[in-house]
Amino acid sequence: MNWICKITSAFILVLFLSACENKPKPVVEKDTPNANISLETKTNEESIEGLYETQPEPDNSDECKISVEIIKTKSGYTYLLKTKLRQLKGIASFSTSQSGEKSIVLEGIEWDEYEGDISREEDNDSITEPETDSKQLEIPVGIGANYATDTLTIQNYGNAMNSYTKISECGRKYIQLIKK
Repeated sequence: MNWICKITSAFILVLFLSACENKPKPVVEKDTPNANISLETKTNEESIEGLYETQPEPDNSDECKISVEIIKTKSGYTYLLKTKLRQLKGIASFSTSQSGEKSIVLEGIEWDEYEGDISREEDNDSITEPETDSKQLEIPVGIGANYATDTLTIQNYGNAMNSYTKISECGRKYIQLIKK
């Protein structure tokens, strides 16, 4: 019986040593042609940086010539707005709403005209409150534009209920600036 114990012990020892032995497995290299290797990039992220210009209308080619150049800096974005009458520089604030709508604000540009929301005039009776006539409306500053597929769209003027004009050099209701 002694020999059975010795054989069983030897067998268990061999099993234990073979289970603990860590043999390195050979590395199999996969042949990948260099033409198929590409770096991952953010292809779905659009770049707002660039030069945007209005397109001439068929009837009046120079009526609304406007360009906006958006430049990316270390701290964000800046803009250069050029019209027939002026050139303005400033900070451009880019944002995306929760619904995914992208917009940009050209900060520091004072609207050309602003008469305000006339619905509030009903609340202020000029007979009972004469001091409101002397108070001037504060002209808004900053021109907002929606951004979609390389196009900036600015609503340039309002309506009879809310009268304003942002850029008087252009008579279009919606100014579309297309990226070059």
